[in-house]
Amino acid sequence: METQSGKTVNFSEPRSSKTRFLSGFKETFFPDDPFYGISKEAPLRKAKRIVEYFLPVVQWLPKYNLDQFKFDLLAGITITSLAIPQGISYAKLANLPPIIGLYSSFVPPLIYAVFGSSKHLAVGTVAACSLLIAATIGGMVSPKDDPELYLHLIYTATFFTGIFQLLLGLLRLGILVDFLSHSTITGFMGGTAVIICLQQLKGIFGMIHFTTKTDVVHVLRAIFKNRHEWRWESATVGITFLFFLQSARYLGKKKPNLAWVSTIAPMVTVIVGCLFAYFGHVEKHGIQIVGPLKKGVNPISIHFLNFDSKYLSVTLQTGIITGLIALAEGIAIGRSFATMTNQQVDGNKEMVAFGLMNLAGSLTSCYLTTGPFSKTAVNFNAGCKTAMSNVVMSLCMLLTLLFLAPVFSYTPLVALSAIIMSAMLGLIKYEEAYHLFKVDKFDFSICMVAFFGVAFLDMETGLMLSVGLSLIRALLYVARPATCKLGKLADTRLSLYRDIEQYPETMKSPGILALQLGSPIYYANSTYIRERILRWIREEQRHSEHPVEHLLLDLSGVTSIDTTGIHALEEIHRIVSPDDIKIALVNPRIKVMEKLILSNFVEVVRQECIFLSIDDAIAACKFSLHTS
Repeated sequence: METQSGKTVNFSEPRSSKTRFLSGFKETFFPDDPFYGISKEAPLRKAKRIVEYFLPVVQWLPKYNLDQFKFDLLAGITITSLAIPQGISYAKLANLPPIIGLYSSFVPPLIYAVFGSSKHLAVGTVAACSLLIAATIGGMVSPKDDPELYLHLIYTATFFTGIFQLLLGLLRLGILVDFLSHSTITGFMGGTAVIICLQQLKGIFGMIHFTTKTDVVHVLRAIFKNRHEWRWESATVGITFLFFLQSARYLGKKKPNLAWVSTIAPMVTVIVGCLFAYFGHVEKHGIQIVGPLKKGVNPISIHFLNFDSKYLSVTLQTGIITGLIALAEGIAIGRSFATMTNQQVDGNKEMVAFGLMNLAGSLTSCYLTTGPFSKTAVNFNAGCKTAMSNVVMSLCMLLTLLFLAPVFSYTPLVALSAIIMSAMLGLIKYEEAYHLFKVDKFDFSICMVAFFGVAFLDMETGLMLSVGLSLIRALLYVARPATCKLGKLADTRLSLYRDIEQYPETMKSPGILALQLGSPIYYANSTYIRERILRWIREEQRHSEHPVEHLLLDLSGVTSIDTTGIHALEEIHRIVSPDDIKIALVNPRIKVMEKLILSNFVEVVRQECIFLSIDDAIAACKFSLHTS
């Protein structure tokens, strides 16, 4: 019917099933519409856009210039100074030969530079996934008893990670990563940081025997049970290095112009440690060193992949869990730094890039890599302009592997423990936890479940409990959507209708009950919505002097409806009709309107009872009240 504004509600024929399917498919899997207008372009231009989409390097490399390279060269060299100590340290954390950590900073960054969409992300290994790999694979095969099989299983797990991440990207399933909420990641990282710090006490005290468990209770029990192995020499060196690293970090935070001090501190620690170990013969004093590191580039490891059914479940589980965590962390970090420069990072492209670099890494003696926060922050602050900084880092790592690797064989393990502890202390975000507590207690609970679950149970259990709690919350939002009663704001030129609970001064129209529904209506919430609307009617009847004659349902926020939802609306209509309450619908969206037309519900409520706005609906209802 015609409204006050002269506009009429569109009751046109519903789109075809094919059109509706393609529209829904596009919004689900291609919300960014990357190929907009491509059908109208020339074949060569069309091919160029497709290649640029799947190979981001083709987009930025032709425009690359010397000025950008100067910044990328400096950034690449800077992150290499961090990649060397971190690579050795995190490989040690995963119970792997230290050289594997260096290998993992050579091949994967080259792959990411070609396929990655972030200009700032620096590729490398991460502590949380390193420990998780050690905990899961180590539970099946001991890295001490059978180090060769252990290494091969880690290659296999990395292979599965690559396949899993690549499939997620190709199938446009980035939505799965969103189930790892910010509060879950905050708690998981904090809990992981605590247990990693406690595990590094083994290196700080120079202990030999330790537990393979990762929870706080077992780790503390192992530390005090083997206290006869504590070496004061190792503890003194470790505390000294840790004090230096924390002081450098504090100085970098307090004085941004001295941030480079914090950046090079881990490399300085390694170099000083190597010199101290070489000239001081520290092995004689109970301070352990890394040991021999072979020169040479990554050997091919495809023949080491182990698909034995005996180990398949653990490698597959490890690959999927660590793959999800690595994706969530890497994509979140890439997006965080992209927003600082008003740029966009495509999550699905990142999945493809991560998948390919882990797939290639598993075939070239690397283990899981992603985008670490510390290295990416250093890359950003060093002024990187493109992903070329990853190429520079890779080439610097190549030179290290070819000529300098043996130098780092003298690195004291206590120095690596200090580097790891210093990095982990920065991952325990007290301020963020307090912010969650202040803003949203449920988010804080999710964070704490992840934190204490990881710290006192194990990493997988803590993560799953937190994700489970997040899903319960999501299901509650779905099953119990928000509804509100609307009233007109007084003293405004525009006809604005808002929630009367938020704006108590709003004016209500006697005999008219206007409700706003704010979510899709389908099988999971249709019963609740029906009961809630009927309760609104009963409450209005009890507290108002005028009986309810018109029920207005504002469907502006209802993006979709299924057959169960339509049945719920039909039941509401059937229940209220004997009480002479007429139902009117306001602004149904196109998907909702199509379903209402196809189900003949429009004929039930009649076309003249469907309006474009609340104001039009109330005006028509007032006329009806006036004439009745």
